[in-house]
Amino acid sequence: MSDVGIIAEFNPFHNGHKYLLDTVKEKLNPDNIIVVMSGGFTMRGDLALTSKYERAKDCISGGADIVIELSPIYATAAAEQFAEGAIIELSKFENLDYLAFGSESGNIEELKVTSDILD
Repeated sequence: MSDVGIIAEFNPFHNGHKYLLDTVKEKLNPDNIIVVMSGGFTMRGDLALTSKYERAKDCISGGADIVIELSPIYATAAAEQFAEGAIIELSKFENLDYLAFGSESGNIEELKVTSDILD
């Protein structure tokens, strides 16, 4: 059994998010895609464009198997705390093998360099 986690806002859910879910299914063939998503408020406290229920429904329709609401304490914080809270939630799944994400650049080497600098 193998699960994949995705940390998201999906505010709103769009074709790029659908592409991410489809790509995860195609490349990793997981038993479950688990999305940890902000609720009514997003990073830094902005109101979500659509309701958490509509975004969760779109996420499931788009290919996710489980959607978990990220606590507002983490969801409204800066990116580091947002990610930390989501990782705490995902760590509860014992079969989680991957963390998937999208990027605007699509350049994994550039992302690794940025990660090294931030680390």
